[in-house]
Amino acid sequence: MEKKTIDVSDGAAIPRKKDAGLFSAWRISFAGALIILLCLVVFEPDPYLKILKFLPDGILITFEVTIFAIIFAVLLGLLTGLGRISKNPFINAVASTYVEVVRGIPLLVQLFYIYYALGRFVRLPDMVAAIIAMSLCYGAYMGEVFRAGIESIDKGQMEAARSLGFNRTQTMFYVILPQAWRTILPPVGNEFIALLKDTSLVSILAVADMLRRGREFASETFTYFETYTVIALVYLLITLLLSKMVSILEEKLNYYDQS
Repeated sequence: MEKKTIDVSDGAAIPRKKDAGLFSAWRISFAGALIILLCLVVFEPDPYLKILKFLPDGILITFEVTIFAIIFAVLLGLLTGLGRISKNPFINAVASTYVEVVRGIPLLVQLFYIYYALGRFVRLPDMVAAIIAMSLCYGAYMGEVFRAGIESIDKGQMEAARSLGFNRTQTMFYVILPQAWRTILPPVGNEFIALLKDTSLVSILAVADMLRRGREFASETFTYFETYTVIALVYLLITLLLSKMVSILEEKLNYYDQS
């Protein structure tokens, strides 16, 4: 009997071709958002075009926070995942405790704690604090992704490598992880999308991301409805594009498994 899994993510749903309904919904959503945004800009350039011209700097900051945070989160996730499967009780306990503690505290609280609470002892620049908080939070989730990916590899691979003279570290980095990447990369893509959406929270630290820039424009012009409509559409288009990229990545990784 084929084992079924439940796939739930904070990111946008991945438009896989085998799921015809979701694939059609992705195309409708993307085309709809793009058409609405273009119509608003063309037929009502004041204020919609002005809003759109005001956002590029914020979009760049959003991606900057996302990319730096995902890089550090992946590295931290790898260490955490290895710690979670470690036979050393101390290392395993530290990694498991980190995962449980961080996943049990809302990201918004972590942002406040690192920037404001720890600011009593060391004052971090808002951008640095945002990247650290996002990295620590998503590092815990990445740790579970890496753990699951590594454990999905047949144990016989480890035994075969050890019989050839590889030590445990060599086996992990030369045999297990290269095979696990095929399983790990799609969930990492999902987390990347979820992280990008969560970067909207860093605006509370005065980081000039897309949402912060939008708030500045709206507070100056009082066009709150128009501004947040544009921001919502831009976020939607970005996340839908990224979800499509993850879908393409999955197809390429699973190409040789398809009958």
